[in-house]
Amino acid sequence: MTSPTLADRYGRVATDLRVSLTDRCNLRCAYCMPPEGLPWLPTPDVLSDEEVGRLIEIAVTRLGVTEVRFTGGEPLLRPGLADIVARAAALSPRPSLSLTTNAIGLDRRAAELRAAGLDRVNVSLDTLSPERFAQITHRKRHADVIAGLVAAAEAGLGPIKINSVLIRGINDDEAVPLLRFALEHGYQQRFIEQMPLDAGHIWSRSQMVTADEILASLEGAFTLLADPDERGGAPAETWLVAGYPGTPKVGVIASVTRPFCRDCDRTRLTADGQVRNCLFAREESDLRALLRGGGSDEELAARWQAAMWGKLPGHGINEPAFLQPSRPMSAIGG
Repeated sequence: MTSPTLADRYGRVATDLRVSLTDRCNLRCAYCMPPEGLPWLPTPDVLSDEEVGRLIEIAVTRLGVTEVRFTGGEPLLRPGLADIVARAAALSPRPSLSLTTNAIGLDRRAAELRAAGLDRVNVSLDTLSPERFAQITHRKRHADVIAGLVAAAEAGLGPIKINSVLIRGINDDEAVPLLRFALEHGYQQRFIEQMPLDAGHIWSRSQMVTADEILASLEGAFTLLADPDERGGAPAETWLVAGYPGTPKVGVIASVTRPFCRDCDRTRLTADGQVRNCLFAREESDLRALLRGGGSDEELAARWQAAMWGKLPGHGINEPAFLQPSRPMSAIGG
């Protein structure tokens, strides 16, 4: 029996599993992929529902994973999503289960996913303007995202977190309106620094809206207080927003300017069955070949552990030798 952890040589232990269910998406966000889309993974390369379920079971029952987040691409495009969620929810010990989504179609599936065992959702929404939404995503689907948010709340998929990327010259004036919208509707707002994970490899540090800029904008309109709760391995640094019922929080995920690598507790599984020990890793470990070649659960667990043991101390974005991963965000999973 393997040791029941996903530890690395720097003392970190991964307990949070991000599972990408597809590289396909129905939006074309400017910071992720080109308007014409990308070559998708061939269907035979993508893990089946059964294979995904087995690997999640190994992670939870043999390797100490306590939280599973389903990502994409857009995970709502996965036909078997509800069945995958239900299988994960039936595990013992039961992991917490969440979904990162653009919410298009969530209005039709929120109740089904809640019944299957999904606990909560993160919804990507970069603007409150339908016109800007179309400019950023190359799709006129803003109303569908809002409908998905409403349905998620009605289904009890909370706390609902809104993830927003601010793009210089497009929506960098929306930090305050987005937070005010979240506060009015009982959502938790998170701002994310744009990361070098675009398909075209044209990310520019000078064009990135930084955490300091975001906070300066927010502090001009809100009173932000230090969050006394322990951050742990959470990617977001959070502040309390004073003057609102329940003292809600706002978070900033500053992967570039305020790296949190030393506390990282995440492991990633791509839609084609590769383990990534870091979002910015340039190497992957293949579980699919072992899985389809008849590997045992113990062998799969051991390979997963070996992949995590080789994790570097940090992502190296701020080092001169940094190289962007060949896979874009849509093919990695958030």
